[in-house]
Amino acid sequence: MIGAILGDIVGSVYEFSNIKTKDFPLFSQSSSYTDDSIMTIAVADWLLHGGDLAKVMQCYGKKYPCPMGGYGGSFARWLNEDYPKPYNSWGNGSAMRVSPVGWFFNSLEETLAVAQETAIITHNHPEGIKGAQATAAAIFLSRNEKSKEYIREFIETTFDYDLHRTCDEIRPAYRFNESCQGTVPEAIIAFLESNSFEDAIRLAISLGGDSDTLACIAGGIAESFYRYQIPYNLIKKVETILEPDLWKVVQEFRNDRQYKVFWRNI
Repeated sequence: MIGAILGDIVGSVYEFSNIKTKDFPLFSQSSSYTDDSIMTIAVADWLLHGGDLAKVMQCYGKKYPCPMGGYGGSFARWLNEDYPKPYNSWGNGSAMRVSPVGWFFNSLEETLAVAQETAIITHNHPEGIKGAQATAAAIFLSRNEKSKEYIREFIETTFDYDLHRTCDEIRPAYRFNESCQGTVPEAIIAFLESNSFEDAIRLAISLGGDSDTLACIAGGIAESFYRYQIPYNLIKKVETILEPDLWKVVQEFRNDRQYKVFWRNI
């Protein structure tokens, strides 16, 4: 999931100041984590320790109430409800927080089921569920060494996303889009078109739009595909930017199960 967090941090400064090129600095003095990273780590914490996912997410939201860019209006209200209920959202929040699920299970069926579980506590609209499942599935397939063409065909067939566009075709007219259906396919395309982990992040951000979430989703998938290729200095940068309590969960997740196997040589 560290690839998702890296994407979020790199994209954070471009969310409201879009850049339509791959040529930009990865970090600046303003780079920070957003709600994408906080809720990704909340899901990882829940996978590791169990409990009520809604309460875990609310706990993180209350502990970190003012991330860069803030929380979306409906989600912010949900975080403060005594008895939180799903609100039929089709927003991309379900996809940006799901990356740990793609690492945690040994079967695609369980991955899809738990991805849906992480979505429906807020995003119980079919598109919100689909976005989370497509993202988690792409990560699961990547870490199981499926080819990009296999991943493209599976996602298109299963979720009815059009992944036969290019970033150059998308970029000129693409604008901020908070929906899963207007974010997840574009993020997956950035991954499919990339030639490295960093290139996936740069391509996603170059599209414009909801830059941190695009790069969060693309980065989560790219991490699992480009094995051992995330430079160590980028991982250390995440450590310096995250709060110690957040980084502690990241480290715990990295030492667990499949993730530990994947990162054993890092």
